[in-house]
Amino acid sequence: MLCLLCEVMAMGAQKPRTVVFYVAPNGNDAWSGRLASPNRTKTDGPFATLPRALDAVRELKRQHGGTLRQPVTIYLRGGTYFLREPVTLTPEHSGTPQCPVTITAYRNEKPILSGGRRITGWKLATLNGKRVWTAEISEVREGKWFFRQLWVNGKRAIRARHPNTGYLQVAEILDATKQWHEGQRRFRFREGDLKAWETVTDAEIIVMNRWVESRLPVLQVKEVERVVECGKRSLFRLDPGDLYYLEHCLEVLDAPGEWFLDKRTGTLYYLPRPGEEMRRAVVIAPVLTQLVRMVGEPKGGLWVEHIVWRGITFAHTEWYFPADFTLGWPAPDVGGFPQAAVGVPGAVYGEGVRRCTFENCTIAHVGTYGIELARGCHENRIIGCTITDLGAGGIKIGETVIRDDKGEQTFGNEVTDCAITDGGKMFHSAVGIWIGQSYNNRIAHCEIADFYYTGISIGWTWGYGRSLAGGNIVEFNHVHHIGKRSDGDGPILSDMGGIYTLGIQQGTVIRNNLWHDIAGWRYGGWGIYFDEGSTGIVAENNIVYNTTHGGFHQHYGRENIVRNNIFAYGRDWQIQVSRPEPHLRFRFIGNIVIGRSEQWLAGGIDFNFEFDRNLYYREGGGPIRFGNLSWEEWQAKGMDKHSLIADPQFVAPEKGDFRLQPTSPAFQLGFKPFDLSKVGPRKKAMRR
Repeated sequence: MLCLLCEVMAMGAQKPRTVVFYVAPNGNDAWSGRLASPNRTKTDGPFATLPRALDAVRELKRQHGGTLRQPVTIYLRGGTYFLREPVTLTPEHSGTPQCPVTITAYRNEKPILSGGRRITGWKLATLNGKRVWTAEISEVREGKWFFRQLWVNGKRAIRARHPNTGYLQVAEILDATKQWHEGQRRFRFREGDLKAWETVTDAEIIVMNRWVESRLPVLQVKEVERVVECGKRSLFRLDPGDLYYLEHCLEVLDAPGEWFLDKRTGTLYYLPRPGEEMRRAVVIAPVLTQLVRMVGEPKGGLWVEHIVWRGITFAHTEWYFPADFTLGWPAPDVGGFPQAAVGVPGAVYGEGVRRCTFENCTIAHVGTYGIELARGCHENRIIGCTITDLGAGGIKIGETVIRDDKGEQTFGNEVTDCAITDGGKMFHSAVGIWIGQSYNNRIAHCEIADFYYTGISIGWTWGYGRSLAGGNIVEFNHVHHIGKRSDGDGPILSDMGGIYTLGIQQGTVIRNNLWHDIAGWRYGGWGIYFDEGSTGIVAENNIVYNTTHGGFHQHYGRENIVRNNIFAYGRDWQIQVSRPEPHLRFRFIGNIVIGRSEQWLAGGIDFNFEFDRNLYYREGGGPIRFGNLSWEEWQAKGMDKHSLIADPQFVAPEKGDFRLQPTSPAFQLGFKPFDLSKVGPRKKAMRR
C-alpha cells in the first residue's frame, strides 16, 4: 500500500508534457503547426507565422478555462519572417511558472523577425558621370512609404553624407538667444562647406551641441551669404565650432555604400561597395517601428508573463519624428530630445510585462533602441543577448515619469552577459542602457562599447526631488569607447560618462566594473559621472582609465561614497567637482589615482567633502595641484591627512594591467585588491 502511494505521488510530481508548435517560412497557417516540416502530401506541417502560433496558445488556454496546464514551446525554423505588423502578445498569451510559453529557434537554425522589406529590381544607371544602381519603389512615389535606413547584405548602408568622413563646423551664430536652451533655425557656415544643391531641401543638417544632436530639415542654402536655414530649431543654443554634417542630398552621393531615396520619383540610388553584385544582393529597408509588442495592463493586474524568447533575431526597424511631433522642453519645434534620445522607442517593446526572459537573442540592424521595458515591467531578464548596429541605443528600462501606483512602476529587472555595441548611428545621443525612474535592477557582466554618448544612464530626476531610481546594482561590466568610437570617429558630443547618474538613488551600487576610453568633445568625458542631485550612491572596486576629463566627476549631490577604485590617465585632470554645496558632498576614500597632468582636482572646491587614505602618483614627476592648492596646502585644509604620493607599482598600466605588485604602498593605506578579469559577458551564459 505504501509503495502504491509512493508511485501515485511520483506520477503526480512528473512535469506535464510540453505542447509543441512549429513555424517555418514554408509553412501554412491553415495547417496544425504540429510538424516541423510539411508532410509529403503538403496537407499538414508547420504554421507560416508566429502570430498564428500564438493564436494556437490562446486557443489552448481557452480550452482549459484560461490557464495553461502544459508548457508550450513554439519552434521557429530558420529564415526571415517579414512582418506586416508587430507581433503582439497580451495577457491571453501568458504562461505560468510551471507552464511557460517559450518561443525559440529550432535547433541551430537562425530565425529572423524582420520589420523590413526586400528591395529588388535593381538596374544600372549613370548619375553625374558615375555608374549607380537604381530601384523603383512605387509606394515611395505614391507617398505611402519613406525610409532613412538601408542594409545591403547585412551591412548598414550610408545615407548620402557630406563630408564623407569627419565633420564640418558652425562658423557663426546669427540669432541671439537669452537662454542656453533656446535653439536656432539657421547659422552661417564656412566658405565652401555647403552649396545650394538642387536636392538640398531633401537633406537634413545634423548638428551636435552640448550632449545632444539636432536633426534639422534644410529649407534653404544661401551660398553668397553662407547661411543655411532649417525647418526646425536646434535643441539648444548653437555655438561657433559646433560639429555638423549634411545627410541625404543626391549631389553628395559620391562614396561606395551611400544611397539616396527620391521621394518624388520613388527612385532609390545606391553606389555599391566593392564586391557587391546588386542583382544578387539582399537589400532591406525598414517598414515597421516595432517588431514585438508585449502589452498588458499593470494597473488592472493584467500581465504578460512567463514568456521566454530564446535564440531569436530581431531586425530592421525605424523611427522618425512624426509630422505632428512636438516636445514639451526645451521647445515644441526642435529636432531631437533633450537627453539620451529618450523618446525613441524600442524595436521590442514591453508594458505590463513581468517574469519574462530574452535569452541568447540578437537585436541588430535597427533604427531604434533595441529593447524597451516601459510602464509596469518587473522581474524580467535579458540574458546573453547581442544588441548591435543601432540607430539609437541598446536597452531602455522604465520611464521618464514617476508612477505612484506600485503596479505601474518598473523594477527588479536583470540585464546580464549582454554585448551592446555600435549604437547611436542615427540618434547619436542614445545610450547603451538607460534606466529611468526604476529601481532594484541589476546590470551585470555586460559589454557596452562604441556609443557617441553615455554607456549606462540611471536616474531622470534632476536635483533632490522625488526619485524612484534607487537600489540599482551595476557590476562586472566592461564599458569602453564611449564618445570616441573604436573606429576613431568622434568625439562629437560633450557631458558624458561611462556611467551617468541623476537624483536620489539610495542603495545604488557601482562596483567591479571596467571603464576606459571615454572622450568628450568640448568638455565632459568622465568615467563615473554623478550629475545633478546624485545622492546615496556607492562606487567601489572600479577601474577607470583613458578619459579626457577625469575618472570621476560629481556635478552636485550629497553623501556619495567613492572608495577603493583605480582612476588612471585623465587627459586634462584626474578628478572633477563642480557645484559647491553646504552639505557633505561625497567621501573619496582609499582610491588610487595615477596620471600625467599637474592639475589633479578641478572645479568648485569648498571642502564639503572628505578625501583620505588615497594614493596619488604623477608619472614623470612634478607637482600635483588640487584646484589652485599645492599638495601641502591641500593637506593643511584637512584633506588627505593619511594619504600618500608614491608609485602604486602597477604591473603594466600602459597596457591596462592595473594589478598591484606585492610591495605597493597602496596596501599600507588599506587598499583591497579586486579582480576584474571576468568583466563583460561570460561565455557560458552566452551559450545557454
